[in-house]
Amino acid sequence: MKTFLITGVSSGLGRAFAQGALDAGHTVVGTVRKESDLAAFDVLAPGRAHARQLDVTDDAAVFAAVEDVEASVGPIDVVIANAGYGLEGVFEETPLSDVRAQFETNVFGAAATIQAVLPYMRRRRAGHIMAVTSMGGLMAVPGMSAYCGSKFALEGMLEAIGKEVASFGIHVTAIEPGSFRTDWAGRSMTRSERSIEEYDALFAPIREARVKASGNQLGNPEKAAAAVLQILDVPKPPAHLVLGSDALRLVAAGRQVVDEDIRTWESLSRTTDFPDGQQIASN
Repeated sequence: MKTFLITGVSSGLGRAFAQGALDAGHTVVGTVRKESDLAAFDVLAPGRAHARQLDVTDDAAVFAAVEDVEASVGPIDVVIANAGYGLEGVFEETPLSDVRAQFETNVFGAAATIQAVLPYMRRRRAGHIMAVTSMGGLMAVPGMSAYCGSKFALEGMLEAIGKEVASFGIHVTAIEPGSFRTDWAGRSMTRSERSIEEYDALFAPIREARVKASGNQLGNPEKAAAAVLQILDVPKPPAHLVLGSDALRLVAAGRQVVDEDIRTWESLSRTTDFPDGQQIASN
């Protein structure tokens, strides 16, 4: 059995990941923002469910929490940096303070969590680091520029970290969910106020459709948890785990657009080399 650290377990996918791990017999330390959520998590599996109050945007608190878990609960085998939220809004209408706050939680909160557990995993030459990005970390949609930007940033960070720690026996997986039946698009979503009429034709239907779809999404959180648990003991776990048929379809379409641009403009791309330059191999 393993010891998990999962951030953001009060609801949504974080709660599903925690419940799935507990049901499988694992020990889970789950972080919540509110003191009122502590007891509700502890009772899920007395003795194996350990709640901690934590704001992942507080770097010092994150490092202290990891140190405490290692000392009082046990070595962390698996970390799932899940804490995050969605920010919906046309980019021109979105205050930059809101964009920064989105990155503070979705990117730097995950970065602090991962950096805090790495010394322990590196010394043990074992561990599995996961972070919940999104299908929006591999493709982008209008009205979610800040959110997708934060998830693209997290994707790049995870891919690089995975290459840095592979020789230590540490695995790194980006979890890329599609639309799951959680409250992500409901009360948990932060929405920028509308102010520019020129965007109405594009964005109004998108916002309306997302609100209507909340609670009726295709993805089942319990099945997402089962899928994550399934990759724990495989010799070569995926660096990218896309969850949901909608995510598969949209990510594939987004990557096809990038591939088409590369092919279409390949000859122009090659014009920027020095003709007598030495080709340096890179990974």
